[in-house]
Amino acid sequence: MILASSGEVAPVVALLGMVLGSVVLVSLLLVKARQSLLVGYFLCGVVLANTGATALLGPSSGEAIEMLAELGVVLLMFTLGIEFSLRELFHLRKIVLGGGGGQMIFTTLIGMGVACALGLSVGGVPGLLVVGFAMALSSTAVSIKSFQDMRQPDSPGGRLALGVAIFQDLAVIFFMVVLPSLVGEDAGGFWPILQALAKGGLFLALCWVLSVYVVPHLLHAVASSRSRELFTVTVVGLCAIIAWGANYFGLSLALGAFAGGLVVSESIYSHKVLADVLPFKDLFLTVFFVSVGLLIDLHVVLASWWLIGLGVLGILAVKGMVVTFIARRLGLRLRQALLAGAALASSGEFSLVLLNRAADLGGLSRELEQVLLACTAITMALVPTLMRWAGPLSQVMERWPLFQVRDANEALTNHAQVEALSDHVVICGYGPVGVALHEAMDRLSVPVVVVEMNAGTVRELHRRGVRVLYADATNGQTMLLARVESARAIAFTFPEPKLAVEGVRAARAVNPGIVTHARAKFSSGVELLQREGVHHIFHDEVTSGQAMVTAVLGCYAVEE
Repeated sequence: MILASSGEVAPVVALLGMVLGSVVLVSLLLVKARQSLLVGYFLCGVVLANTGATALLGPSSGEAIEMLAELGVVLLMFTLGIEFSLRELFHLRKIVLGGGGGQMIFTTLIGMGVACALGLSVGGVPGLLVVGFAMALSSTAVSIKSFQDMRQPDSPGGRLALGVAIFQDLAVIFFMVVLPSLVGEDAGGFWPILQALAKGGLFLALCWVLSVYVVPHLLHAVASSRSRELFTVTVVGLCAIIAWGANYFGLSLALGAFAGGLVVSESIYSHKVLADVLPFKDLFLTVFFVSVGLLIDLHVVLASWWLIGLGVLGILAVKGMVVTFIARRLGLRLRQALLAGAALASSGEFSLVLLNRAADLGGLSRELEQVLLACTAITMALVPTLMRWAGPLSQVMERWPLFQVRDANEALTNHAQVEALSDHVVICGYGPVGVALHEAMDRLSVPVVVVEMNAGTVRELHRRGVRVLYADATNGQTMLLARVESARAIAFTFPEPKLAVEGVRAARAVNPGIVTHARAKFSSGVELLQREGVHHIFHDEVTSGQAMVTAVLGCYAVEE
């Protein structure tokens, strides 16, 4: 219910309004100061939770905070699952297994050793393993977003960070499955772990069946209806059902949401889902960070400030050095290795999920959970700043003989060059005009990306191996997915001037110099496209008139 009574707003709605309002004010100040917004989001949550502001929501404010925190994690995990790619996993398999595996093993063991040396009360070896594993995880969302903000998502450092993040995402699925058997009421012995693995395996098997035999057909039927609302409702519904299924199997809702994203990610409609969801990803990330701040008890944190300070420095130093060392061993140049190390130096979203789950199961004390939550949030917030420092630091270090220039690993460079299209043509619409244009480009060996909203056409093109996106050509995220920033031209082959104008604006926002082409049936449409500054306009009536005149005159010429 949105209204608790005639004049009372439900606490979770009031809390969301309070959160977003404070975020806007803090963000404006941080933008002027050129500081990381993530820090501001986290501080907003801490301030709201510890100044009594949430008390204005009434006695159920604690429940509202927990609901908002869980909602933020679930939404963020769903978007991460959608962006997860099995094709990337296959190509980066050596990096995933070697780099990711090495990073997880070394960092987990070091984390366990430090926790043991500090005498943390974690309930024996299983508790130490939970702490070490949680600190070994990195923030996929923050690291990949930071690379995108730096316009280096396909750089060798970005590829390595992606490979390690993929391994972490896979490893945490396994760990979350066995966690109740390590620190829960059923902890102890081999049999509970075996049962947990069996349940987790059954859940993943059901997800695989859905992704192969159910979801593609369901999305195709929904896409054929041409209803954007129904498509969005279907995707969100799938996420909710799979998340509930994970909870039924004893797993967390966050892990279920991630699995829901995975189920959709390998569909030919994943680009459409990405284009619809990605504009909200920053909002999800904002809610996530604020919700983490809301969970922080400042009294506990201040009482353990020295331990949190050591934890933050230790996590950043150990993980940064481990990842940088692995990157250098894989052949990355120093700057790219430092970028990868900085991107993966923090703990991550799954660390928070794991710690919260372990605390619920009784494996961690609430005081230690607060310390680790604070360490995780602070390290995540520092990632963008550390990545900005990587360039200047590498310039200093490269003067030393120890850090001589190396050639980058082929898996981290050549694949990125192949996948990163350049000088290509984006064809929006695959009717008769789009088909003719595609065939002409194909004869000239000009690379093409097709954007189409007809589900049947998309399936056929996908089967033929054509680069095709099931996405809206007027959506700015679609332009990013089609790599418009490196394209030479874009052609809107459908005779809808208003839609073409929206598409032209979206394309120019990414690539101001792109050459634009569009069609119009009538003079009014031509005028609209001219006002927008479209380079090449094709007036259907004029073109048809010219063709008819030529044909009629040809009849007389033949008779003569």
